[in-house]
Amino acid sequence: MTNATSTTAERGHLAGRREWTAFVVLLLPLLLVSMDISVLFFAIPAIDRDLAPSATQQLWIFDVYAFALAGLLITMGSLGDRIGRRKLLLLGAVAFSTASVAAAYATSPEMLIAARALLGIGGATLMPSTMGLVRNMFRDERQRGRAVGIWSGAMAGGIALGSVLSGLMLEHFWWGSVFLINVPAMVLLLVLVPVLVPEFKDPEPGRFDFLSVPLSMGAVLPVIYGVKESAAHGLGVRNALIIAAGLFIGRLFVRRQRRHADALISRELFRDRGFSVGIGLNALAAFAMMGSSFFTTQYLQSVLGMSTMEAALWSLAPSLAVGAAAPTATAIAQRTDRARVICAGFVIAAAGFAVLALTGTDSLALLLTGCAVMSCGIVTVMALVSDLALSTAPPEKAGTAASLLETGQEFGGATGMALLGAVATAIYTADMPDSAPEVARKTLAGAVATGDGSLISVGREAFVHSMQYASVAGAALLLVGAVLAAILLRRSAAAGTAEAAAREEMALTN
Repeated sequence: MTNATSTTAERGHLAGRREWTAFVVLLLPLLLVSMDISVLFFAIPAIDRDLAPSATQQLWIFDVYAFALAGLLITMGSLGDRIGRRKLLLLGAVAFSTASVAAAYATSPEMLIAARALLGIGGATLMPSTMGLVRNMFRDERQRGRAVGIWSGAMAGGIALGSVLSGLMLEHFWWGSVFLINVPAMVLLLVLVPVLVPEFKDPEPGRFDFLSVPLSMGAVLPVIYGVKESAAHGLGVRNALIIAAGLFIGRLFVRRQRRHADALISRELFRDRGFSVGIGLNALAAFAMMGSSFFTTQYLQSVLGMSTMEAALWSLAPSLAVGAAAPTATAIAQRTDRARVICAGFVIAAAGFAVLALTGTDSLALLLTGCAVMSCGIVTVMALVSDLALSTAPPEKAGTAASLLETGQEFGGATGMALLGAVATAIYTADMPDSAPEVARKTLAGAVATGDGSLISVGREAFVHSMQYASVAGAALLLVGAVLAAILLRRSAAAGTAEAAAREEMALTN
């Protein structure tokens, strides 16, 4: 077994063919976990016919996966540091495969919900394990940056690919097939990982803090649930209380992490300011990416009148540019100041939102261009700040570091959908005539459902107007992100230089 401390101490050691082959294998769970977020996009009508879930059960079939994933990321990242990231990855692959088979052959809504929850648990073991292993396998800074760039592009592409792949599968097979596609990849993972991927873990992990597990879940789940519900139905007293409860438990969780000797989250992670800055900027990038998806997918279907499959296929077009953006940005950042490239990424993403603000009721090319530009900027930011956070984290804490990055991303994405969605909804409602039916005043899909041609036309105009305002808000926020990145990354670099000088002076004194 390879000791994490010893293997990562060799600065400048270059990864070879074995490590890069292992990295390709590690992309498999990343793609599958990100695809499973959107894989039910087309399957729900067939599931409705076979299992007849209630409206509440249908929501849980969709949401329980993301909730289980988000709620357990911190726990699983810390657990991987203790028992070994490769071991946790293999356990997660077994859980993911088992849950996929159970979901594919579910005979009731309850069984499908339980299987989706187990898929989320498996996903929570896979995500931080893969990123943590990337941190440990690539010890050279340039190679690690390249790997993290590819990793970020693959994750963004997986979400878009999931809905399209599920649509293609459903044209030829039954709805359970969208889950069975996970099994061959996981079997391949179970065969190749023990051969190609070395084990890494914290040599001195301390005791596992069991009390922090429910506290972390109690902090993460209510906030994400409350924010997502607010995006769909408005803030309201109930959702505000749910969010407040999560924040209160979060305060208790943070207090325990600061004081407990063997905390779930090591205080050592936050000694370098670059780690906190990386998490914050990554969450802001996720805010913009998920916030934009609130209205771009609706635009394709409800404004342009595309079928779900046609809209999913068109949504893949921006992914072609995104796939090259992160590796290219990483290569540029290695030749110049990384902070400048991160700031440029925020500005490029803001420009993409500005293009979206120019769309009319028949602007497919403009929409796709705006999405491509915005996504390239956001993936650039996410790749570089993820590498920043991972590189500043102690190697033996890489799993926990990765889990915090991904948890922040979940928070950012949920908040982006809620806030930008709230802006769009407010403008849409204000533009709709008071005489319109309530269902039409709430959403454009409701207006389309009325079948009233003039009302649909007004609804489309109102929706485009609301999307323009939300895009302006998104662009403004990303420009603020560029300013924050310039300030915080400069301070982080200065603090790191001062700390290095202090260590050097101490070494000379001793």
